[in-house]
Amino acid sequence: MAQKAGSPRGTPHGEGRRDDWPGKLSPAEVEELLRRLAEANPEPKSELYWTNPYTLLVAVVLSAQSTDKGVNKVTKELFRLADTPRKMLALGEERLREIIRSIGLYPTKAKNIIGLSKILLEKYGGEVPRSREALEELPGVGRKTANVVLNVAFGEPTIAVDTHIFRVANRTGLAPGRTPLEVEKNLMKVVPEKYRLHVHHWLILHGRYVCKARKPECERCIICDLCKWEEKRCAERT
Repeated sequence: MAQKAGSPRGTPHGEGRRDDWPGKLSPAEVEELLRRLAEANPEPKSELYWTNPYTLLVAVVLSAQSTDKGVNKVTKELFRLADTPRKMLALGEERLREIIRSIGLYPTKAKNIIGLSKILLEKYGGEVPRSREALEELPGVGRKTANVVLNVAFGEPTIAVDTHIFRVANRTGLAPGRTPLEVEKNLMKVVPEKYRLHVHHWLILHGRYVCKARKPECERCIICDLCKWEEKRCAERT
């Protein structure tokens, strides 16, 4: 099988056995990597537009297989009209579909948003529950979405492993794993508690803007010297 650009040797975009990797980061290297990311961005924020836990939940559901930028284009209008479950149900599925039609999978997402809004009203008094189990029972909500809501809305030290975090964790040697869940569990093991609240955003932003899938910008990466990726091309340190 031909190797995909931007992926570790012999593995597709960071997937593969741990013994495929030249090495994992040591505890000291993990500390230094996270220290640098924290120093560069002490208070990272989600790039999704949201105004309360409910609108965050809706925005994350809409963001599945879509870009944050694309989601933000529709949510500013949507949340002006409906920023609570009750208002969303009053808006209705047909109108919701019209507003979000530029987003991929919009029919299914509209149905899920109406469905979860009904459950929130009937079971939780219109409030977003603060537990992963309860969140994952909602239509369109999986572990990743639940972790984002818990972290961003409620300040819980959860780590939602998306494609960016999966790639960075494997490529750097921070927390290699074959599946998102394995990477999540490994990150929780190696990331010191003081960094857990923000590590989700640091890794997403690093993967989105620097450690890109096909053309990683190693020359401007602040953790390049620590990274275990065999194909990295670091700038010379002065």
